[in-house]
Amino acid sequence: MRNRLALLTSVLLLSAVPALAQPYAYYPPVPPPRYEVVPVAPPGRYIWQPGHWQWSGRGYVWVGGRYVPRYPHYAQYAPGGWVRRGGTWVWVPAHWR
Repeated sequence: MRNRLALLTSVLLLSAVPALAQPYAYYPPVPPPRYEVVPVAPPGRYIWQPGHWQWSGRGYVWVGGRYVPRYPHYAQYAPGGWVRRGGTWVWVPAHWR
């Protein structure tokens, strides 16, 4: 009985090792960007933020482009994009730096 319990415990532990050894989650490739017609800018200081694909946990969802307020002239606009961090890909939203 003791040997059976030890064998069962070993099998269960060793079967979990491959799942723990996989450092990357599988995400399907990001679809190509959609074509967007850029409307005329609203009055004032605005810049077009293009649309992008965002991972929803089950699949990619398109987030349409929009105009965002332009920050002071010394700020630089950084468009959103996918960046590799900590062994996985994360979406970094568009921002001003």
